[in-house]
Formats: sequence, C-alpha cells, structure tokens
Amino acid sequence: MDQPDPTLRPDRRPEDKLGDADRALRPQVLSEFIGQQEARANLAVFIESARMREEAMDHVLFHGPPGLGKTTLAQIMARELGVNFKMTSGPVLARAGDLAAILTNLDARDVLFIDEIHRMNRIELQPFTLVGATTRLGLLTTPLRDRFGIPTRLQFYTTQELHEIVTRGARLLDIPTEDSGALEIAKRARGTPRIAGRLLRRVVDFAVVEGGGRISKELADSSLTRLGVDLLGLDGADRRYLRLIAENYQGGPVGVETLAAALSESRDAIEDVIEPYLLQQGLIQRTPRGRMLTQKSWHHLGMQAPKGPDQSELFGG
Repeated sequence: MDQPDPTLRPDRRPEDKLGDADRALRPQVLSEFIGQQEARANLAVFIESARMREEAMDHVLFHGPPGLGKTTLAQIMARELGVNFKMTSGPVLARAGDLAAILTNLDARDVLFIDEIHRMNRIELQPFTLVGATTRLGLLTTPLRDRFGIPTRLQFYTTQELHEIVTRGARLLDIPTEDSGALEIAKRARGTPRIAGRLLRRVVDFAVVEGGGRISKELADSSLTRLGVDLLGLDGADRRYLRLIAENYQGGPVGVETLAAALSESRDAIEDVIEPYLLQQGLIQRTPRGRMLTQKSWHHLGMQAPKGPDQSELFGG
C-alpha cells in the first residue's frame, strides 16, 4: 500500500471519538496520565493554586503534533478543578454569535476547550479558563497567542511511556498481554498514544480470532507486519518516499516540489503528513538544497549508501 495508512497518522479519525470504549481507556486524573512529565508537574501546581485561590485558572494553550493528549489533559484539568468542561473547535465558531452563545452558558471558573484554535479569529474573554489546542502554533495571531498565560508544548512519547499506555489499555480491554507483546506495539506507535491505541485495537482483533485471546510478541509482530507497519512504525507511503529518494536521486538532495510531483502528492501532504515522523526518527534531513537520506535510512531500507568521490582520485593520488 503506497498511500498513507490513516491508522498510522495522528489526526483524529471517526473511531477516535469519545465513545464509551475510548473514554474508558483515557486517564481520568493527572496521576493516571503517562508521559509529558514537565507539563503534568506544572499543571498540577497551576490547578492547585487556582483551587486554593478559588479563582479561574489562567488560560492554557496546548500545542504540538496531533494525538499527544491535548484534549485529554483539558478534560483532566476541568475534573481536577471541579468545574464544568465545555468543548468546541475553531471551525465551528464561524460567527461571533456562535462564541457568544457558548460564553453566556458558562458558569464561573468553567473550562472551555477550543480545538484547532488557530482556525478562528481573536476573541475577548471573561474570567474563566480557556484551553486552546493547535498543531499549527505559527498560524495564531500574536495578540491571540499572548492572551494565554500558560503555553505548553506536548512532546512525542518515549517507547517506555507508550509501553505503559499499551499495557494499561490492554488491561482495561481485559486482553491478557505479554510484556514483550505490549512493547512490540509501543515501538511501532510513532511516539503517539492515539496511534498506540489504534494499533492495540487492531492487534486485539488478531488475538481474539487467531491468538487464543492473548497478545504475545510473536502475535503482535505478525499482526502489525500484516497491517504493513514495519519495525520503526513506517507504512507503505513512508517507505515509498524513502525508496524514491534512494533509487531515483541517490539519496538526495532533492527538492520537495520534485518529490511531490514524483509521488503524485501535494507539497502540503509531503510536509505535514509524511515527513514529520521521518524527521523525528532521523531518517531524513531538510537542507537548503532539498531532502537527503541519513545513514539510518539507508540501513532501514537494507540498501548501501552511494560512496562519495575518492579524494585521492581528485588530487591524482
């Protein structure tokens, strides 16, 4: 499969909506939340301070790649503050009246969560806690960005943190899971809990039908391989991108417009969908002259990197 696998992309999908099953897997309090240690520690202080002062907590802006827990942290904030949680998104607030209708229904110190906040205009706020979330911090206007007293960037998760998340999810799904099986899923989850949850659900399907209801390392490995997810969490579109640079451009550099044309993808799809994880994994480099494969990428593809010119030949040695 040469098209990006939506299961391995962190953007929200219909299956990620807050149904009962998904809600049950989400941590309910900060102490249950795995990962984001620095952000969690700071939020605990800000939440406790707001509670002690009996005031609305300062406005919070979560930013970072999709699927890292922005919505979950906002819900936990409201729960630990002991206030109501209201959720909307930037695209929904098309008119000023749309936002006014939400604001007039807020109680004192409530938490209002606006996802994709970069897609709305500047807003004036009364004393309550606004939690904004965005994957595109640079698209926020400076006046809007400056109204958030607590900007918090969420980082990709470590394999160990994802291992804990998968283990917890399997326990809540009541699926016996070997430690090595949970680790196999975690290693291929692209640093993103949302993807880890999706992969876990797919592996559970294989376990129920073919594995006697138990997730072992072997079953997790074979299941993910059948789904086209390799040892680094790459899918067919990722590997097609890397092979194109390796085979057609000797590892680069090659311009993004050239890659987009060769792959029949838009430049935005290349830069926003395919490249972020490859960059994070150190598989490619962005240089002024274009994209280049790293030694790690050649090794992963099982190919030999082309050798540069022998300097002794250049000087007649």
